[in-house]
Amino acid sequence: MNWLLAIPLELRLVFLFVLGALLGSLANLAAYRLAWHARSISPWSSPDPRAKELKIPPRRLFDLMPIWGWLGLTREVPLHGRGFWIRPMLVELACAFGLAWLYWWEIDQVALLPAGPGGMMPAGWMPVVHVQFAVHAFLIWLMLAASLIDADEKTIPDAITVPGTLLALLIATVYPLSLLPALVTPFAAGGVPNELGFITITAPNKMPIWLDACPATASLLIAMGCWCLACFALMRRDWYTRHGWARAFTILCARLRREPSTWWLCAMALVGCAAIAAVWAFSSAAWAGLITALVGMAAAGGLIWAIRIIASAVLRREAMGFGDVTLMAMLGAFLGWQACLIIFFFAPIVALIVGLIVLVLKRDNEIPYGPFLCLSALFVVIRWSSIWQWAELRFELGVLIPSIIIVCLVLLAVLLALLQVFKSIFTRMFLKT
Repeated sequence: MNWLLAIPLELRLVFLFVLGALLGSLANLAAYRLAWHARSISPWSSPDPRAKELKIPPRRLFDLMPIWGWLGLTREVPLHGRGFWIRPMLVELACAFGLAWLYWWEIDQVALLPAGPGGMMPAGWMPVVHVQFAVHAFLIWLMLAASLIDADEKTIPDAITVPGTLLALLIATVYPLSLLPALVTPFAAGGVPNELGFITITAPNKMPIWLDACPATASLLIAMGCWCLACFALMRRDWYTRHGWARAFTILCARLRREPSTWWLCAMALVGCAAIAAVWAFSSAAWAGLITALVGMAAAGGLIWAIRIIASAVLRREAMGFGDVTLMAMLGAFLGWQACLIIFFFAPIVALIVGLIVLVLKRDNEIPYGPFLCLSALFVVIRWSSIWQWAELRFELGVLIPSIIIVCLVLLAVLLALLQVFKSIFTRMFLKT
């Protein structure tokens, strides 16, 4: 690590600018190739066969250059439409500046660590903040690719969120300190924290003994339950209640048996449970990170899943795509359930503002929700130190928080039902006039 810090900060930022531009190119490639309707817009993908018919010159080596390469690709306007190159060029430019700024913010300014009176970094934490920076950069890349696809098609592919969740679980197991930082013990004299750690499933409270590794059986069952729930969520679940719940359950089971992916997901559940048991039995240090990521994944994804079920049942139409569920599960695995609960309350505020603008300008009342979850997650990560300082006292409620969430879900169902009633009344009044 000393050799890296010996390099002037300016040179490191220049390198990260170039690396960020390359990552932006990969994000554009993923946005076009992983979409439901794949397109050959990125210069890194195979050329569109229609280019020869339109007599468009073949792509050149210069086209592969991030940012500037899009200026040469303007010749493909007859193929992809006017101004198609503007968004991907801006994406790569934003990634270049964004990665360099994120490094300056997290490493040079040490902005994510809980700051004491002197704002000093505890000894030995320089490697930790570098790992956290790399993990956050990777998470932001995943969120960017998912948001671009969601903005285009109002869907989020599992090809982004599922591998991202698996990698988040692996990273949290191998290096638990990659999770969001938290103060473990009070500040000592001089403003230097006595001990810094990461957000556990019971933070800011201390983890109880029954959530520890072997021989605490309850923690193993909780972790396996979270993993199996995630595997079940990925299965095909066609649910039609027009002929009753019993008939719907019978059809669901029959289709699950016939679906080839069901058996692959069952195998994934068994392999995952075996890996979880191995970590539980042999590594108490890795267990704290793994169970935190698993509970974060299940709690965050389960919250959006519950809202999807409630809203769809009340509104009698799909109110939220399942891609939002898998996206939130990925965020929970990376950031923990506490951060995702904050994200959940921030996202509607951003969505409401943007939704009103879109409604006025485009007369469109349907907007993708994934980008707002990602924007809220980005804000929470960047401002984590001050946000956690404010939220820490609220999360000390511990077991009361799930009860509060359940009450909020019930109130949501009542509110949606009342809105439907008022909408029906106003519709009838409008039709009569």
